[in-house]
Amino acid sequence: MLLKIEDLHVEAGGREILGGIDLEIKDGRTCILFGPNGSGKSTLLAAIMGLGHCRITKGRIIYNDADITNMPIDERARLGIGMMMQRPPNLPGVKLKSLVGAVAGECDIVSRANEFRMDKFLDRDINVGFSGGEIKRSELLQLTAQSPQFLLLDEPESGVDLESIGLVGKKVHDLLYGTANCDRDKKKRVSALVITHTGQILDYIGADHAFILIDGKIKCSGRPADLLKDIRERGYKECIQCRMVKM
Repeated sequence: MLLKIEDLHVEAGGREILGGIDLEIKDGRTCILFGPNGSGKSTLLAAIMGLGHCRITKGRIIYNDADITNMPIDERARLGIGMMMQRPPNLPGVKLKSLVGAVAGECDIVSRANEFRMDKFLDRDINVGFSGGEIKRSELLQLTAQSPQFLLLDEPESGVDLESIGLVGKKVHDLLYGTANCDRDKKKRVSALVITHTGQILDYIGADHAFILIDGKIKCSGRPADLLKDIRERGYKECIQCRMVKM
């Protein structure tokens, strides 16, 4: 088991956001996380990554048999966890090429940036004045340089125009299947937990399983396409009630 979360309780902003999450993701699997706004999806990803605004009050996060519950964010990144935020902060004074270069190793930064249509942004401060699509492409470029083995993607299609969604979707696919790594001879399918509201990203990636998170708890799980169809037709609450009756 690559990731195992046991009875996870998380506070943010002085209140409990997650109230007992149990979740498992196997190595090489892509899982989708559905849920309405404010249900705790982004908080869950932030807790796994170890972002500072989250405080774990109970439970454990096990990654590759290591307890990372209280591990610093930089150590989690070194273990192979990478995250694309929905709204990453602006970093005035930090050039995109400096950050990518710090983790890219032997990669040709300019060539890689060109693949993401980000070559003209290398000398700009990260995210400062970037559009929604440019921020997503920048985040994906950074993840590609990192070559993580477990991806946390918070709404990768959010804020992306119709012209750019194909590029974003392809690059997410490349990350998942190992074809985006600097060493393209070492292809290995990586694992992921992906938040989506629209389901657009499912047109580009092969997802194995999905969860619905509401009010800080996992309410049900199933095949991604089936859950998405039910959510679109019935809404979250009716979808969950129907599936609980069938169980």
